[in-house]
Amino acid sequence: MTLHIMVIDDEPDVTDLFRQQFRRELRAGRFDMGFAHSAAEALEHIAHLEEASLIMVCSDINMPGMTGLEFLPKVKAIRPNVPVLMITAYGDEDTRRRALEGGAAGLMTKPIDFSALRLEIDRRLGERHA
Repeated sequence: MTLHIMVIDDEPDVTDLFRQQFRRELRAGRFDMGFAHSAAEALEHIAHLEEASLIMVCSDINMPGMTGLEFLPKVKAIRPNVPVLMITAYGDEDTRRRALEGGAAGLMTKPIDFSALRLEIDRRLGERHA
């Protein structure tokens, strides 16, 4: 079974950035990454993934239409055991509090620390194999 990580961000260049940062892992087949440019599109993708294959969701907070904070309870309702990492350019305490109270596994600020994100992904992969 292929393990999936869903990345949601309305900025198209984020897809290329994540693919570049995780190219070795993607090429080696450690996991697959799916990309959505809106929260609504992400919910559609997530609903069609096999239950056990989705290991993490990374979502931007500030997006047009449905924000990441509005998306969070919706994704937690359909996949309560999947950790959701929120990503934002505005890492103020109120945003952090709202994300964590909404069920987020954590909050990262932009620019993304890909070393820290890689450690988090490795931890999730380790949990799957334990």
